[in-house]
Order: sequence, then C-alpha cells, then structure tokens
Amino acid sequence: MFKKVLIANRGEIALRIIRACRELGIGSVVAYSQADRESLPVRLADEAVCIGPAASDRSYRNVPALIQAAMLTGCEAIHPGYGFLAENADFAEIVERCGLVFVGPRAETIERMGHKALARETMRRAGLPVLPGTDRPLGNEKEAVQFARQIGYPVMLKAVAGGGGRGKRIAHDERELLRALPLARHEAQAAFGNADLYLEKYLDQPRHIEVQILGDADGQQVVSLGERECSLQRRLQKVVEEAPAVGISDRLRRDLAAAAVRGARAVRYANAGTFEFLVDRAGHFYFLEVNTRIQVEHGVTEAVTGIDLIKWQLRIAAGEPLALRARDIRVSGHAIECRINAENPARDFEPAAGRVEVLSLPGGPGIRVDTHLYPGYLVPPYYDSLLAKVIAWGQDREEAIARAARALDEFAVVGIATTIDFQRALLADARYRRGELHTRFVEQFMGERLLVGSAGEEA
Repeated sequence: MFKKVLIANRGEIALRIIRACRELGIGSVVAYSQADRESLPVRLADEAVCIGPAASDRSYRNVPALIQAAMLTGCEAIHPGYGFLAENADFAEIVERCGLVFVGPRAETIERMGHKALARETMRRAGLPVLPGTDRPLGNEKEAVQFARQIGYPVMLKAVAGGGGRGKRIAHDERELLRALPLARHEAQAAFGNADLYLEKYLDQPRHIEVQILGDADGQQVVSLGERECSLQRRLQKVVEEAPAVGISDRLRRDLAAAAVRGARAVRYANAGTFEFLVDRAGHFYFLEVNTRIQVEHGVTEAVTGIDLIKWQLRIAAGEPLALRARDIRVSGHAIECRINAENPARDFEPAAGRVEVLSLPGGPGIRVDTHLYPGYLVPPYYDSLLAKVIAWGQDREEAIARAARALDEFAVVGIATTIDFQRALLADARYRRGELHTRFVEQFMGERLLVGSAGEEA
C-alpha cells in the first residue's frame, strides 16, 4: 500500500479521499489554491501545498505544479477525485512517466472513453446497444444536417471530449440544429479545449441509469456493484440520485450489469468507473458514455453495498488484487442522494458565493452528509457550486425518502443561498414518490412551479 498520496482536488471529494487514506494508514497531502487556503481539506490533511492562485487553470489544472507538489512531499500516487484533471489522459500519462501512480484507469482507457464518438464505436463492437448517431466528429453544418435527416429529429449534439452536460444541445428541427451548432462548439471549446461535436438520436423522456464497476489493475477481473438512478437532472446536471434504480425489472437490472462488465472487459478497464445508459419507455437500453473516475454520487452505492469505493480505488492502484466477486455484492435497502449547491433557485439557480454564518448539519438514523462546510467558511466563486451531499439510507425507498426529507428539514445554512428548499420540494412531489422518473422531470417540475407563481402574482 502507498505511504503517501497527493489529492489533486478540493471540496467534499478531497475530504472524502483524506478520510479513506487515514483509515488505510496512508498519509494525505492536499494540493490547494490560494482561494482554498482556509478550507476544511487543508485543515484536516496531513500536509497541504499551495499550488497557485484561485483560477483553476493556474492551480487545480496546473499539471507541473501538481507533479512538483507530489514529488516535493514524497508522494507515491495522485488521486484526482472528480472534475478538473480526473478524466485528462495527458495528465494520467504524465503522472505515470514521472514515476508516480495515477489513481484511476490507464491513460489509454481515459483517452479512448473520453472521445465520445470512439467510445460509442468501441462499445458497439463489444456488443452493447448504442443510439443511432455519428461515429466520428461532425465536419460542417451540411454534414450535421445530412446526419440529422438520416436518423430523424429530435437529435442531440454532444462534445466529443465532453462530459458533465457541457457542450450538449437538443435540436427538434433543422433550424434549431443550425442555431445550436455554434453554441455547442463554443461551449465544448471553452470546457474541454476541443470544439469537435458528434450527433446522436435524442430520446424523449428516457431514464438515465448508470452502473458502477470496479476492475483490477490488469483489467481482467471486473465486477458490477449495481446500478444507480440518475434521471433527475437540471440542464443535464444530476440533482438527485438513487440506488438501486426505481421500478425496473430484474432482467433489465441483470442486463445492464452484464453490459457494463462486458464493455469494461473490452477495454481492459482498471479501477473505478461508471457505465451510463439511457432506457426508453419500452425498457430498451442504450450505451451513453463511460465516466473514467469516481462519481459524485458514489455514496449511494456505498450505502446499499457497504463497499468503500475510494478505498478500493487506492487498493487497486497500489496493485492489490480485486478480492470482490459478483457473489459478494449484496444490495441492501435503498439510498437517495440530494446534491446541495450554492445556488439561488429563485434567480434561475444563479451561483451564490459568500460566507457561511450559521451551519446546522442533519444526522440521525440512516443519514450521511459529505461536505466541506463549517461555520465561518467563505464559499469561493471560482469553482463548482456543490456544497454538500445528503445521503439517506432506508430499508426501502419509502423510508429512504422519509429520512432524506427529514434531513433536509434539519439542514440549515445561513449566509448564502442554497438549493435545500428546492430539494425538499422535489422529494415532496407525488410523481417523484411514485417513481415516475425521466430526464425531463425537473424541467417540467420547475415549469409548473413558475406557472403557479405567475398565477399567484396575477391574482
């Protein structure tokens, strides 16, 4: 096992990795920006190294500074968390070339799965169903129009190097497609440094279900840890996640797991990863993408399986064999995660930086809160708005919902706007409680709330 690991990230995921390292007897070093000097990960890590100013391209995306920090502190490995450089194949390769261990998949796997069109083709060859679409980047507007006519509207434009909902646009007709192309290219270039797009058929109101996998260091032994329901999204960003998925058949559950394992073996996948699928109303599923990192929502899988995914990331990266087998995985109960962001729902979810004046975290049976907040903490305006993840476990979905709702009632943050009330309203919705979930659920939910608000104003 490693003696010391550099954590190339911030916020709640940095804190999560620190805790896993401590339980494994590994020294932790946090690389932080000047804006995060007073953050909880910096306070709790065994060591901390400032790697640059607030801007992420000069700190958390600054590869030379991260490598130097790891070497100066005697680290043997770098854990990238999620976001920033977590799915950057060049970074993974540089880490390895410098004699360090990248806690994640091999660079070649990250590159192959990060190229979304290539990932589609790779999974198609492995026997996974994929949506109709292009298997190479779009060349120009004429080509995009031709492909869209072939597969039929609506279509989805996606960034070849994309992820996290960036660089995506839906087009219901040719006019919308031509208007969306330059916007999607600009967003893809800004987010990933690559403006290339591909196009695929867009499903109306599908389910978004993902499968968590672990692969050993050689990519030979792969195990599925079950699926997660991720259909509740706002602007293609996940809002609420659950494990297991809601109301799907045992056969679909088995087929999704088998497809993920087959796809992972096809690319000799090592370490933790997530295979994402869209499921239509008839129960047919289609490969969407692979996230070659730990997911924000990994906690719900941990809650229902009792398996610590971060520890297994570290063990696999250190060369330990994957001791888990399919027969060892037991899903118990139900878990729900609510993402609490520093955003103002009343102002179209405008980001809300500022100082946390008062903080009261929920607790009690079945409640876990992953957060880097503390009273007096200054939430910086430079990074992702995620503040906390409230994870509720219950014997069944009904109890998990009740516990999550109770936890949100207990959760108090004074000083900055948050999405706590928004999450509380989502969980109270009768359709949500019945499990009538799809990827446009939140969009429709918000639209109805706006209509009700407008009617109240007119009255």
